[in-house]
Amino acid sequence: MKRLLLVVCLALLPISAGAEDGLVRKQSANDVKTTIDRLESILRKRGIGIVARVDHAANATRAGLKLRPTELLLFGNPKLGTPVMQASQTAAIDLPMKVVAFEGEDGKVWAIYNKPSHIAARHGANGADRQIDMMTGALDKLTEFAVSKP
Repeated sequence: MKRLLLVVCLALLPISAGAEDGLVRKQSANDVKTTIDRLESILRKRGIGIVARVDHAANATRAGLKLRPTELLLFGNPKLGTPVMQASQTAAIDLPMKVVAFEGEDGKVWAIYNKPSHIAARHGANGADRQIDMMTGALDKLTEFAVSKP
């Protein structure tokens, strides 16, 4: 009975925001455009393909709506992404990798991306551990560059 009570109590505890949602959040020292510009620049220098850049705020303006600065960059390296999709083709819904930078209500700028390990777990992409580790390390370094002061 005590175990059941403990399990119920633990289940009712709130999970802190972002603790288990599979996202990595980094505060940027730059504005949104500079953050994404820096990310795009380092990706190109490293030979990583840019798939698309989406300015959600500009699109909102064209639709007659307002949105704080928000830009998304899609990019990838088929040598890393393909083995993940070979392990589980449904991972293609989350690949190529993407980073969104946005300005929050408080004026702070954030760069956010999916943890590669979360993508692999979500899709049961077993057997691509090496690629997932490489993605994780690369994304950490690339986004650190993007959010740091020039």
